[in-house]
Amino acid sequence: MAEPPGGRWSGRASVRLRTTAAAVLVVAVVLVLGALLLVSLVRGSLRDGVETTAEQRAADLAAQVEATGVPGSGTGDGDGDGDSDGDGDGDDDADDPEDVVWQVLDERGRVVAASQPLARTLPSDDVDEVRLPGADAAYVVVAEDARAGEASYDVVVAASLEEVADSTRALVGPLVVGLPLVLLLVGATTWVVAGRALAPVERIRREVEGITGDRLDSRVPEPPARDEVRRLAVTMNAMLERLQASSERQQQFVADASHELRSPLASIRQTAEVAREHPGALPEGELAEAVLEESARMQRLVEQLLVLTRADEGALVRAHRDVDLDDLALAEARRVRRAGLAVDTSAVAPGRVQGDPLALAQVARNLVDNAARHAAARVAVSVGDRGETVELVVEDDGSGVPEADRERVFERFVRLDDARARDAGGSGLGLAIVRETVAAHGGSVAVEGSRLGGARFVVRLPAVAADERP
Repeated sequence: MAEPPGGRWSGRASVRLRTTAAAVLVVAVVLVLGALLLVSLVRGSLRDGVETTAEQRAADLAAQVEATGVPGSGTGDGDGDGDSDGDGDGDDDADDPEDVVWQVLDERGRVVAASQPLARTLPSDDVDEVRLPGADAAYVVVAEDARAGEASYDVVVAASLEEVADSTRALVGPLVVGLPLVLLLVGATTWVVAGRALAPVERIRREVEGITGDRLDSRVPEPPARDEVRRLAVTMNAMLERLQASSERQQQFVADASHELRSPLASIRQTAEVAREHPGALPEGELAEAVLEESARMQRLVEQLLVLTRADEGALVRAHRDVDLDDLALAEARRVRRAGLAVDTSAVAPGRVQGDPLALAQVARNLVDNAARHAAARVAVSVGDRGETVELVVEDDGSGVPEADRERVFERFVRLDDARARDAGGSGLGLAIVRETVAAHGGSVAVEGSRLGGARFVVRLPAVAADERP
């Protein structure tokens, strides 16, 4: 099977994979940031607790120095029990400092008392943490000023952050194990949900893949859920209906055009064959007359087909300028009046529209020709400005159009009177051209019953705005 354009990554799996990857990435970023924030908050809270303990111890020692003097060196809390906090001995090895150690420094920075011997003097300046030899973790350092008589001292307390580090490691462990499990669960869930969501799309794709020009009656399945996929399926089915209708119209159009063109060609060929097989059977000049008549008929038909083709392509209106619709109506009335038909133009009033003069002239000509072809003796043409619209009305005193056929009469190649001669009936494209042209100009056309007894065709076109008129 040939690979679709864009490779396999452009298929259903790629959308599924990208959706899953995006979900996992977003959740991973959120979880990692949340985990870092949690660890930071917990560690900060625990460190604050240790620092608070050190500050309380320093305050107690400073109060003791001011009250009873400097505690004895190595006696811990000054009571000679050798234990600074109840957890160690005063003679502990300096390489193994207690969790809380302290020193009292004189004005020269010398150690005058300590909870236990240390390998280094605790800093009394602005140092938050210090590393003590033999300790596994850093110590937070707190200093407090104290006075005993005339002497001033610095009480420095260091508290171990080992419990903070242990608690942080205990929290990080589950996070390191749990985060990948959560991401795996999110990825699996997204993969399954995306697959279920895309399954209708795949069914639609398979159905569309099998639709060809001769299977336009097929439709894609519409999922029961009223979501975006269902709207896509409904839209595609509506598109297929339009394509099917367009294809059927095109096929009918080609068939009708072929039939219409075949008739004049057959007439020319038949006349020519008679003239060839039976010289002198036809009056002189009849062959040439028949050829000219049928070729003129073919020319009109081809021109009408070209007009409808431009209408289908949306190129029917080639120019936009002011057009006096009354002038066009009067010109067509004069043309048919010369043929001996009575034409009433007393109701023609000024009416200006905007559009293509040639296309609008074709509208007036087709309507007048249609009325003249079906009139018994009289045709009435009127133009009127109705404010926002201009109306062109053409009436005749013929047999009229049955109410059931008043919409069908505007279809292509439709002739309601199938029994009449083709020469009198026209090609069946004139009114179709009228409707297409009027629609392209933003107007409408309808047929009604006439006061004269026949048909009344009414064209309504947008009028030129009053402020745009000369």
